[in-house]
Amino acid sequence: MDELLDITKVLDKKLINVDLKSNTKKGVIAELSQMLAKESYLIDEKQFIADVMQREEEGLTGLGEGIAIPHGKSEGVQTTTIAIGKLSNGLEWGSLDDQPVHVIILFAVKNTDATTMHIKLLQKVAIMLADNNFLTSLREANTADEIYELILGR
Repeated sequence: MDELLDITKVLDKKLINVDLKSNTKKGVIAELSQMLAKESYLIDEKQFIADVMQREEEGLTGLGEGIAIPHGKSEGVQTTTIAIGKLSNGLEWGSLDDQPVHVIILFAVKNTDATTMHIKLLQKVAIMLADNNFLTSLREANTADEIYELILGR
């Protein structure tokens, strides 16, 4: 049986922003991508954003319950990681439940990690998001520290 991914290997507190300013899907993805680039997780920010937006065209990443998990497998990624952002005002994302999104978990996956790491990362996050208590705590968290500790506690 495959072990679940240790989330601490892809979680960096500097990649959590509880005060996103954008009011469009592309703007939010760009804002989170800027954080990734600033912390040297990306080698080509424009390529990564293009790859994420292309993936958005292929199917819904809004899971419902106010959560979206946009993701991109990209040559533009230096190191596989996730960036997390919160919006004070919900954003129309195209979610399974047609409700606005408040929490965005952006997966940045290096092409060479595309099969194993990507699947393990999605699996780990899916397990966390299946827990209603976790979802409530995530939506109510007001600081990067709170979100970081919440995820580490999983």
